[in-house]
Amino acid sequence: MNKPIRVVSVFCLLLFLALLVNATYLMYVRSDALSEDPNNRRVITATFSRERGAILVGKDAIARSVPSDDKYKFQRTYSQPFKYAPITGYFSWYDQTGVERSQNEVLSGDDSRLFVTRLVDLLSNSDPKGGNVQLTINAAAQDAAWEGLEALPGDAQGAVVALQPTTGRVLAMASTPTFDPNKFASHDFGAVRDISEQLNDDPRDPLINRATGTTLPPGSTFKLVTAAAAIESGNYDADSMVPGGFQFKLPQSTAVIRNHDGGNCGGDRITMTQAMQVSCNVTFLSLANDLGVEAMADQAEKFGFNDTSLEDLGGQAESLYPRDMDPPQTAMSGIGQSNVTATPLQMAMVAAAIANDGDVMRPYVVDEVRAPNLSVLDRTDPQSISKAISSTTAEELTKMLVATVDSGTATPAQIPGVEVAGKTGTAQSTPERPPYAWFVSFAPADDPQVAVAVLVQSSDTSRDEIAGGRLGGPIAKAIMEAVINR
Repeated sequence: MNKPIRVVSVFCLLLFLALLVNATYLMYVRSDALSEDPNNRRVITATFSRERGAILVGKDAIARSVPSDDKYKFQRTYSQPFKYAPITGYFSWYDQTGVERSQNEVLSGDDSRLFVTRLVDLLSNSDPKGGNVQLTINAAAQDAAWEGLEALPGDAQGAVVALQPTTGRVLAMASTPTFDPNKFASHDFGAVRDISEQLNDDPRDPLINRATGTTLPPGSTFKLVTAAAAIESGNYDADSMVPGGFQFKLPQSTAVIRNHDGGNCGGDRITMTQAMQVSCNVTFLSLANDLGVEAMADQAEKFGFNDTSLEDLGGQAESLYPRDMDPPQTAMSGIGQSNVTATPLQMAMVAAAIANDGDVMRPYVVDEVRAPNLSVLDRTDPQSISKAISSTTAEELTKMLVATVDSGTATPAQIPGVEVAGKTGTAQSTPERPPYAWFVSFAPADDPQVAVAVLVQSSDTSRDEIAGGRLGGPIAKAIMEAVINR
């Protein structure tokens, strides 16, 4: 072989080896990354050419795929987009959120539990289909939650969560402002990119599910946790006499904290029940100061603080009760201020635990996973997370909360013929912005079917009119009625 031929042969061999190495690298090393790359057109075509499964509330599909009239076979559609967007999330060519993300393997048909279905489709030469996801949502309760938030004055921000106390089923979850997931499902990928940038830049944060992703001071609704810690200490019950009066001087400080109305809560010594009825700041500042940060933190964590618990819906933020607070901060934590923050979901869990004899149930939004033929592949079983309080403590707290609805600050939640337990909360923010309004409740008090937490982060309500009972009470009442009267 002469030299020119030998050089060409070696060069061709090197090219062949380079091609072989590159193919091996792409097929084995980079295969997963390339298949998941949202810019991979083959992945996009395959994704939009498969009938994705439905997301169901009752018998109604709130998200489903329908035949498309463009080059892709199917179009994702959402029948009640704004009402359910915080739960369903969106499905787009580059990403998914909410249930669309947490249950993507099922909905896309890639879940291992759908292997037999895929095999049958292959043998019968049928187009593959995704599985269906049945939610725990009560449609009437969700309607009430959404309508309540929509009725708030102005460009409001807020959230609602309703739980079934004995199981942890999420019966309603609404957040405002929200968004239209249909725009993310568009096959006009440039428009999808534009709407994503627009919503991500929106200062109102419409893409955040405030029910699980926003943490704010819980204000006086946290007095449930403070009262629980006090009763669990063995030194108090609903009839115990506790400090009242006009003001409380913070330990190691010259600062003085007064009651929200400037009054004395009915006297220098009042019962725990009366303190809850009138939401006496002095009482709960005193209790938190006496109990100390460790006892308060232990109790908060038993209810779910400093952790997350909702496993089938992403974007959950931790509700926080810091263990490193000094005495003044610890006292302030007793009224849900200082460094204490909570999501509406967390405060709904507190109310639900009291309603459930002290047992904290893991919240869940996915009830069943079904094959395309509607056979059940999996069903969520209720799971207890912790025993937050004893059944005796739960009974004492329930008596106090019923009294608060009957003749205290929570009267807007009254339901004729039904015993309701509830608590208001108004949490101070910065001097530049109005307070946050909270409301938690459960009903019927003697056989709880639903526990609710309402947060009104902002609305066009004058500062002196902002109160948990006034803004959140009617929303909670409507949701409880929807569940009880179903």
